Amino acid sequence: MKRTNKELLVKGIKSFGYTVLAMFMGPFLIYEAFKNEGHPFYWPVLILGFICAILAIYLGFRSVSIVMQAVFGKKSKN
Repeated sequence: MKRTNKELLVKGIKSFGYTVLAMFMGPFLIYEAFKNEGHPFYWPVLILGFICAILAIYLGFRSVSIVMQAVFGKKSKN
């Protein structure tokens, strides 16, 4: 019987923490950029917000993949 890989599970949970951080930072930065369109840092903040939003999506899939791998083991190729 297979057991859960606890080290990999902890890695996945940490990755979920980073995902949640990026999920809140992305929309917050985008909102702040649109609120201050006349500011000289408008474009850098907006770009950083979009990068955080894309990073949140990537980290979400990666986190789920790591947790699934920890619980069910690696996929075996036939």
